[in-house]
Amino acid sequence: MSIIDLSWRNMKRNFRLYTIYFISMLVGVVIFFTFSGLMFNKDVVEAIQNKDNYKFAISIASIVVFLFIVFFILYANSFFMKQRKKEFGMYLLYGMKERQVATMVFFETLFLSAISVFGGILIGGLLSKFFGMVLMNLMHYKEDISFSFPLEAILLTILLFALLIIIITIQSYFNVRRVQLVELFHAKEKLDKPFKFSFLLAIVSILLITGSYYTITLSGHSDVWKDHFNETLIATTVALIVGTYLFFRQFSGWILQKMSQSKNYFHGNKMLWISSLRFSIRGNTINFTFNALISAVVIYAVGFIAVDYAIKGQVVKKEFPNHIAFSTPDEESLRKIEQIINDSHPIIAHETITGVETEKIQDRQSFFSSPEYYTEEFYVFPESQLNAIVDLREDGDKVNVKGDEAILLTRGVDDPKKYKTSQPEITVLENHSFNIVEKIRYPLLSIPTSPGGDTAQQPSVLVISDEAFTSLKVDQTLSTYEIYKIEEPKTANDVSRDVYDIVMKTEGAYYSSYIDQYSSNIESSSLILFSVAFFAVIALFALGSVIYFKQLREATEEKEHYEVLRKIGVDDKELKRIIRKQLLFVFLPPLILGLVHSWFILYYSVISAIKDLPSLTTIIFSVMGFYVLTYFIFYISSTSIYYKIINEKSTR
Repeated sequence: MSIIDLSWRNMKRNFRLYTIYFISMLVGVVIFFTFSGLMFNKDVVEAIQNKDNYKFAISIASIVVFLFIVFFILYANSFFMKQRKKEFGMYLLYGMKERQVATMVFFETLFLSAISVFGGILIGGLLSKFFGMVLMNLMHYKEDISFSFPLEAILLTILLFALLIIIITIQSYFNVRRVQLVELFHAKEKLDKPFKFSFLLAIVSILLITGSYYTITLSGHSDVWKDHFNETLIATTVALIVGTYLFFRQFSGWILQKMSQSKNYFHGNKMLWISSLRFSIRGNTINFTFNALISAVVIYAVGFIAVDYAIKGQVVKKEFPNHIAFSTPDEESLRKIEQIINDSHPIIAHETITGVETEKIQDRQSFFSSPEYYTEEFYVFPESQLNAIVDLREDGDKVNVKGDEAILLTRGVDDPKKYKTSQPEITVLENHSFNIVEKIRYPLLSIPTSPGGDTAQQPSVLVISDEAFTSLKVDQTLSTYEIYKIEEPKTANDVSRDVYDIVMKTEGAYYSSYIDQYSSNIESSSLILFSVAFFAVIALFALGSVIYFKQLREATEEKEHYEVLRKIGVDDKELKRIIRKQLLFVFLPPLILGLVHSWFILYYSVISAIKDLPSLTTIIFSVMGFYVLTYFIFYISSTSIYYKIINEKSTR
């Protein structure tokens, strides 16, 4: 029999074990091809406005995804190799050389990888349409995404997984070399011995966790956080980590110990599953701690990025409220501009506003908290024109200015303020003085932009009464501006580019467009949110699989125990109950603690601070729901496979 025939025979004979490994590889290929497919999907790339930034960001994300997949598959392969130690030992005992066994493993890996890559590309191509639609939805674009199997993504997937096969082969070779024939004569590895758990340390674990939670609840208003932020953050983090470790090491062990000392310990099947858990508590502590803490970090990261995404959308809308605004050009250029706009994004409303540009005012500290963000010259407008723009935008409150009063319009870096006393006085055009009665965060002329995403200083705008403006504008050069509200401004990139080119032919012209900043800000934050959510799915799946593989390995090690139970009369139904209870105790505690950790951190650091984003809790609960679903699937699958492993006939 050739080595290739032997490899194929092994795969058919140990179908269950190979299936677990195959699914791990298949999931890896699906994830990577789905992500790389988005990088080369023509529909997605055409919809994206900042194509270079998108390709760079998705390339970096693809590399991170691949590295994560490498770790995940190497972990699965390590489990796979450990499950076959005795099989390899038998081959060596029968006279095969290490090189021949390693070659056999290489062919097995090659067969599985070929099937995984083919199936993964097929499934990934189908899923890329769905995830492409999700990405477009996050960016608020309405482009249709078709099924796509980009050749570049296929070649990249094949190339990288060919590299992964080489890495797996090297890992497998060293695993084969470490096999000792003497292992064939050991029934199993030595189990950890149960030890007495400390009630004091069990209580300390609860105190550390609850103390961390309490400190987190104070994060929004406590002087401890304000005055000693770094120290408090480090202390809370350390307490949470140590508390989580002691919870799994001492508290859960103490609970099991007390259960073993109860009067009904010998009733039913309690003794069987509790004793098994007591033996494995040491070996599972690190896994459980790592799972709970990393899960909390992953869920928090998604929530934090979701907040950034939602806030950026609102900030762009508030800071750049004008769909298109520019200083009035000549009549021919204006007609051409309106024709360009109407051809693809019909004009809903249009206002022409007229103001007066003042001299430069150097000392603006009394007017703005951050004067470097504003122009030195002021632009003075009458209240009626501000009110007209309020009507056009259908957003904001109208103003009523009297006499020598003035209202200062600011951007997000300045807080709104009403001056009841000590009103700042401003003098413009040498002899026109006004008292500022209020600062309003409402850009009349929004920050100048360009289609490339560049911005300039916010025009300093002063609003006075119509009567005062009539007096002020005498003998002054007036500046006029066109402000447009259009249909579907989020997709008006081409329009903005064409209009910008016409307007900026005039030296010193003003131009600002909502879409210029929307596309650069929302596309980047959408891509970050999409990537982080994608990473979260992979991470939560990988974390669950760590516990999953550990339990399957323990099932193999405990086969003899269950054989003894069968011999003393324990039937299959009772064995299944024992396995379900035992694995429930394994999967449930890290799941619950991970959810509680993440909820406390997210609620008191993010959700409580931003209460007007209902979509935020939806995103967070969706991630948590996926986390629970992943663990539930692993739990159901592991109970089924655990039973099949202990039910297999011994080959010795």
